Amino acid sequence: MPEEKRRFKANIAGETYTIVGPRSEQHMKTVAQTVDEQMNQLKEMTKGLDPEKRAMLMAINAVSDQLEMKKKIVKLEERINELENERS
Repeated sequence: MPEEKRRFKANIAGETYTIVGPRSEQHMKTVAQTVDEQMNQLKEMTKGLDPEKRAMLMAINAVSDQLEMKKKIVKLEERINELENERS
């Protein structure tokens, strides 16, 4: 059974976006606030850079963070497996 999709309006970097997804409104609000805060920080650090390039930098940072988290998850899963094997 497919998950119900919700629509949420968000203001990010002065622009209004409609976010559509299965997550809760609170989750989407938190995501939008986080992206807005990061975009504003990036704007301060990269004065003169156009919004499209700032968005690309944000995407690069997000994917980099995601890959690092995946590595950590794999290591934790390996450690859990090791501990479970030691207990057997």
